[in-house]
Amino acid sequence: MNHLLIAPILLPLVTACLLLLVGDRKHRSQAALGGLALLANLGVAVLLLAQALGGGANAYGIYLPSNWEAPFGIVLVLDRLSALMLVVAAVVALAALVFSLARWDKAGAHFHVLFQVQVMGINGAFLTGDLFNLFVFFEVMLAASYGLLLHGSGPSRVKAGLHYVTINLVASSLFLVGASMIYGVTGTLNFADLAAKIPLIPAGDRPLLHAACAVLAVAFLAKAAMWPLNFWLVPAYAGASAPSGAVFALLTKVGVYVLLRLSTLWFSPQAGDSAGFGGAWLLWGGAATLAFGALGMLVSQRPARLAGFAVIVSSGTLLAMVGLARPEVTAGALYYLPASTFAVAAFFLIAELMDRSRQSDAQSRRAPEDEEDHLPFALADQELDEDTNLDDQEEALIGRPIPAATAQLGLAFIACTLLVAGLPPLSGFVGKVFMLSALVQGAGAVAWTLLALVVLSGLFALVALSRVGIRFFWAPVDRGAPVLRVAEFLPVALLVVLCCAYTVYAEPVMRYTRATAADLYAPGGYVQAVLDARPLPTATNAERLGLPLPPGAGGATR
Repeated sequence: MNHLLIAPILLPLVTACLLLLVGDRKHRSQAALGGLALLANLGVAVLLLAQALGGGANAYGIYLPSNWEAPFGIVLVLDRLSALMLVVAAVVALAALVFSLARWDKAGAHFHVLFQVQVMGINGAFLTGDLFNLFVFFEVMLAASYGLLLHGSGPSRVKAGLHYVTINLVASSLFLVGASMIYGVTGTLNFADLAAKIPLIPAGDRPLLHAACAVLAVAFLAKAAMWPLNFWLVPAYAGASAPSGAVFALLTKVGVYVLLRLSTLWFSPQAGDSAGFGGAWLLWGGAATLAFGALGMLVSQRPARLAGFAVIVSSGTLLAMVGLARPEVTAGALYYLPASTFAVAAFFLIAELMDRSRQSDAQSRRAPEDEEDHLPFALADQELDEDTNLDDQEEALIGRPIPAATAQLGLAFIACTLLVAGLPPLSGFVGKVFMLSALVQGAGAVAWTLLALVVLSGLFALVALSRVGIRFFWAPVDRGAPVLRVAEFLPVALLVVLCCAYTVYAEPVMRYTRATAADLYAPGGYVQAVLDARPLPTATNAERLGLPLPPGAGGATR
């Protein structure tokens, strides 16, 4: 019995309940409990990834929480794609929580509770196998994000939060409308059962089915930040606290994940007249999103807004590649997805440190409460000898030491620049090479247009990030060094190191993403695994299933 499959949902849920009992006044207890829960969540995600690596029938894990077979009961499904997304979400969530321990978890009520609920909603969205529970986990995820966006207060957060809540409430309403229409046409909400029934839909009902899927897609596209539905994203993400912004980078990936999952399941070549439905919209909508995000980066001045537009660039790239519906291109996009997510999450954390250091010298130079909990942060006074070159203010032109905090922050910023712009030698470049090399194999106007957009977006990102880096790290000679806590720099370093390791192990990762793409575009294995899963016989269902009741039977899994 693989009950581990439900752990990514139960673990943060139980932790959130325990944190409510602990109370907000016991910050250290809450931080310790929340950190341990996310470490365990990462461990569970890695174990599930190892299970998905098995391939064949072992690549699918089916869990029936209600002990009813699909499509009547709810179902959780693990495959290569969901396992990959669970690991990415676990890493980003852990890094963001560690960063928050420096100060953000004390800036408002119930931060750790909301954070755990957010993780639960994200994990559930990756694992669920039916539309009803996808809506439930979407709402759990969004409800927690409302609180996290407003965490820390401030007029900019409240204004951006109102727009964010309004847009997502409208998207949730469209989700319900689309799901209701799909159920009215097909009589089911199970992903696999829908994949089996869509080819059999009568011709007269197919336009209604397509309309329902289009309404449903608008909700996912709003969350995936497709242009023009993404006008809310940059103000909201840039206005959120740094750890919240880092986790929000995952929310757009949830939208991309759902679109990839449902488009390959429901509109595969086996879907009859519905094959390829919506692919052109994803392709050109993703291209427009990519162009919009690149231009937004070029005109942005604040690091936090740059990070918000970097999310849009990443999402647009993925949507366009998914819209092509070519396994080799999708494999490259799946390699690019974790690298871009880690890079953008790290960028949100760095942006907060950069913005904070723009305070007055008096604030930025104030002594930390506990020097052992800080990295070196101030310039030491120097005695100049007679041979030292001086500028007009009689300050040393050369030999001026760089504070460790500034150097570390600068190196992290350079790494994020390379990753976001897609420059060698880091994984952002490798991911783009995989995607572009697959694109040019299918030479055509569409492929060359996407290739040009991806290259130009990298150039625009390089120009924008270089400009901000020069203004922050080079030009201000009189600015005090930033106060940088160990808890703030450690998660940034972790994400950057993971991207470096991702580059070193590019070939085995690509083998995994190629296998994932092959499974996605041949959905028969997924459909069969879900529909063939049978509940364990119990006193209430043994007769219905025509099976003997073994002694002590209980639970449900495949």
